[in-house]
Amino acid sequence: MIEAGSPLDGVDVLLADLDGVLYAAADPIPYAVDAVNAAVADGVRVGYITNNAARIDARVAEQLRGFGLDVAPRDVVTSPQAAVDLLRDVVPPGARILVVGGEGITHELELAGYRTTSSAEDRPAAVLQGFHPSVGWEQLAEASFAIRGLDIPWIATNQDWTIPHSRGVAPGNGTLVAAVHTATGRMPIIAGKPERAIFDTAIERLGARRPLVVGDRLDTDVLGANRAGIPGALVLTGIDGPKQLVAAAPEERPAYILDDLRELFTPYPMPRVEDGVVRVRDAAIRLDGHRIEVLAGGTRHTDLVRAACAVIWGSGLAIYAFEVPEAVYTPPRAA
Repeated sequence: MIEAGSPLDGVDVLLADLDGVLYAAADPIPYAVDAVNAAVADGVRVGYITNNAARIDARVAEQLRGFGLDVAPRDVVTSPQAAVDLLRDVVPPGARILVVGGEGITHELELAGYRTTSSAEDRPAAVLQGFHPSVGWEQLAEASFAIRGLDIPWIATNQDWTIPHSRGVAPGNGTLVAAVHTATGRMPIIAGKPERAIFDTAIERLGARRPLVVGDRLDTDVLGANRAGIPGALVLTGIDGPKQLVAAAPEERPAYILDDLRELFTPYPMPRVEDGVVRVRDAAIRLDGHRIEVLAGGTRHTDLVRAACAVIWGSGLAIYAFEVPEAVYTPPRAA
């Protein structure tokens, strides 16, 4: 068996997504809190990265402390914080900024020395837009009037199309940004994942030299890590699973695929090829033309997924060129 070091080897800062990595709804994900606390005990600093623009860092930290994590507000990096960093590059502090959103944005703007308004008639110097449940037509209209009428910078905290909710899936900030785009014909500068600004903010604040990003979504966490030049680990406790992994575009492929956060500490198994058979530990597959044949499922389903990804990603072909057995996608049921 060929094994590399563990994903955390040499890492000084772990940049962790929240929902789907540390908790799901109101409950911590199994093993996640213990794993993060173990990383901290080993001298790894942890930054908590969120696209959520509705809450200030202190409230996020309070929630995480409730799960048993030792978190200070400074450890939390939010998309409004990254947006304000971008804003400083185009508009100096002291200027008036039109806000579409809530406390998560106004709090960071005021900390940075900006004044805020909700009206285009105040002739703001820029628009900063982020999600808040209270956002409605009036705020979106004022943003549109300001962006189109004054030709000013427009920064959005993130462009997530959906957000998780206790009742299901709800429209996210991307839908609200799209409404303003439709009215103005312009697109904003994006601060949050998958753009690199939020990672740049985190790296600078936490003094990271060898960071690792861990997330549960390929199109935000992993894509953002790759754009920022940081290794990314996808943990299979949230949104994306085997089907999304084998179909991942090159820019969305993680360096590590983890079953849960305990695997941050264990040697990472590397695929090996022998006589046309790809093996990851005791999982084995063979490529027969464009058909993937499972020879051995292995004792860990994630190893089978890693082997399938090695074959498909290494081929340079798109997923639709392959016949992938259902066994790759579906973990065996416990007896």
